[in-house]
Amino acid sequence: MTAAIFGLILIAAMGLIILYCEGLANTPKRIIICALLLIIAMGLRALVFYYRTGDYNDFLSRWVEFYRQSGGFRGLYQSVGNYNLPYLYFLAAFSYLDVPDLYLIKLLSVFFDLILAWGIARLVYIFKNDRSTILCAFFVTLFLPTVYLNGALWGQCDSIYAAFAIWSIVFALSDRPVLSVISIALSFAFKLQAVFLMPVFLIYIFAKKIRWPHLLAFPATYIVTALPAVMCGRPFKDAILLYFNQAETVGTSLNYNSPSIFAFIPWGAEVNEAVLKELGIVVAFLFLFLLFAHCYIRRSTLDNRSLLICSMIVVLAVPYLLPHMHDRYFYISDVLSVALAFVLPALSFVPVLVSFASLLGYHAYLRLRFLLPMSYGAAALLIVLIALLFSLLAKPSKKFKKGC
Repeated sequence: MTAAIFGLILIAAMGLIILYCEGLANTPKRIIICALLLIIAMGLRALVFYYRTGDYNDFLSRWVEFYRQSGGFRGLYQSVGNYNLPYLYFLAAFSYLDVPDLYLIKLLSVFFDLILAWGIARLVYIFKNDRSTILCAFFVTLFLPTVYLNGALWGQCDSIYAAFAIWSIVFALSDRPVLSVISIALSFAFKLQAVFLMPVFLIYIFAKKIRWPHLLAFPATYIVTALPAVMCGRPFKDAILLYFNQAETVGTSLNYNSPSIFAFIPWGAEVNEAVLKELGIVVAFLFLFLLFAHCYIRRSTLDNRSLLICSMIVVLAVPYLLPHMHDRYFYISDVLSVALAFVLPALSFVPVLVSFASLLGYHAYLRLRFLLPMSYGAAALLIVLIALLFSLLAKPSKKFKKGC
């Protein structure tokens, strides 16, 4: 545990350096407050670092052991696990270290908790140049229940792909299109769930935040992330098409402890799952088509406020309407809702409802029982979606336009 404590202290120190360099911890008082909050954030994570979930015992620990027995990086030529290659590089690296891999896996996720909180702070800064507001956004993200539970307790890596996804929004709204596309490509390279955000890039194109040629950075980045495995003997085609080879791992049930629209189906009810699956996919595509059509018609008036709302709508609606969704698939929605609440205070209820919905799924997995029916979470997200759509259709005030 000593190594884990040292790693958490190091992450806290990096967080303080980031805040100092960003000008957010620029006075002795702010430095002390930020240092204390970072210590508390890491201390809370240390309290649950010992916890081992079924995912760790049955999968992650065995994957690290596989690389340990296969010579570390030399084992990358073989197929193991259902994660994409960039995350497997870390697991292969961990196999060389004389530190419990449980701690290393969790430290990696906690490090990206920090990068994620930094991204949310930067996103809020685009709209509001107020140090206190930006600092609050940073620490609310760091202390967000699902962010805390996902990495430090559960040992999952959703903070990694989510961090790159959030930074892709930051770069898009900051008129840095190539970095935006590279970031979303890295997000996708780490986890397939990045596709929940990717449709919004078409809206960014409508708003001229990104041009079509910039999208070439996506395949280039993705190919680069596969090259280390190829150099270790992995067939190039296999490395590039890994997600297609893992398609069956998503499952066949309509819902896996997710607050999606399929949570409204009563437990044990006899339904035609094949028909409902197809219907969900059709509705999801129809919803996106209508959103794209609206944004295309209003493309000349799409400002950063509209793009932020659209990003939230897309990342929430896609997993909400699609079948086969799992308990952690609303992770980006959880964190992006924090930025939305600080930018648009009228939507401060959004992160509360989104986190409530996600936590129902977390509780179901971690405690092996339902705290409340998942339909409650689905209802909460439906309220959020309706509110977001009304906000998108509403005209921003002149004061807000000036602030952008």
